[in-house]
Amino acid sequence: MHEIEALDKFKIEEFQQDLIQWFEQEQRSLPWRADRDPYKVWVSEIMLQQTRVDTVIPYFNRFMEWFPTLQDFADADEEKILKAWEGLGYYSRVRNLQSAVREVKENYGGVVPKNHSDIISLKGVGPYTAGAILSIAYGIPEPAVDGNVMRVLSRILLIKEDIAKPKTRKIFEDAVRALISHDNPSYFNQALMELGALICTPGTPACMLCPVREHCVAFAEGVQAELPIKTKVTKTKKVKLISGLLKDEQGRILVQKRPEKGLLANLWEFPSFSFDQKQSLNKNLFEDAFVIQYNSRVLLDMPKLTEIQHVFSHLVWNLSAYTGLVQEEIAPELMEKHRLRWVTEQEMTELAFPVPYQKMFSAYLERDDI
Repeated sequence: MHEIEALDKFKIEEFQQDLIQWFEQEQRSLPWRADRDPYKVWVSEIMLQQTRVDTVIPYFNRFMEWFPTLQDFADADEEKILKAWEGLGYYSRVRNLQSAVREVKENYGGVVPKNHSDIISLKGVGPYTAGAILSIAYGIPEPAVDGNVMRVLSRILLIKEDIAKPKTRKIFEDAVRALISHDNPSYFNQALMELGALICTPGTPACMLCPVREHCVAFAEGVQAELPIKTKVTKTKKVKLISGLLKDEQGRILVQKRPEKGLLANLWEFPSFSFDQKQSLNKNLFEDAFVIQYNSRVLLDMPKLTEIQHVFSHLVWNLSAYTGLVQEEIAPELMEKHRLRWVTEQEMTELAFPVPYQKMFSAYLERDDI
């Protein structure tokens, strides 16, 4: 166990009491806190990964309307679960979640396991999610360490380890094990997360509002704004895309299903081509690429429909969007090979599209000349 110097003189019981009492009085009313159903806790925690609470609330409510029980979600087809997740991003989360839920249905009689080794063996369930489910739903004193918790504890206990390094998580897990309330681990873990979300925020925390300020070593030393220590990494890759919202003579729209693996797997999009960053994008590039790829001519309209920039975690799409008409029938074997499909505008609403293509379709619907 990593030696955390501040723990030697730390008043653990008083800290627990101050933290939990604050949470009991000040916690936000969130739909997944209505009960401690482990399925709902699990879904909410997966949704909340890299996503803001305000964004998640309507998605969670709709998800529970569509899949109110673990069984309902296990039995749902992929198209529907992707539609339920449409716009939340990081779509591997929902695929992994369904795989894990199906394993629970198959191997655990539809009951989310309360054994740590069982739950962490499920697809997409890491130490944080396992700890959150076990502590919040089952009242088991397991640490649930995410970025919020590491930020809070780095200040409270003056931990100066780099939180960007994976090995550092173990230090914070040890800290939570030392501090966690065994009487109410659910509220303790949720309170740490809530404190990080509302008060002990990145940059300059709201220390004057903090219920555990008197326990905070960083505050006592005046260095709270300098913590946590986190090295900056990653270089953003930029991709230039041209996309066409293309119709046939019957007014149907051509859509394409993305590959089964990789970024935005199995979501739908409009036919798109990527080009070198140095190239100046124009409709001729798209028309030429379309002939080569699908052995069919297309005529794009002018002016351009819209320009869309979409930022992923380490990737930026700069997308030039056009509308146009497919002038020659695409051979059935090429439709199948490239996962193409003709759909009506009504059928579009049943398919899951990434945010850039949702924006593209919205721009099309807002045009005056359609």
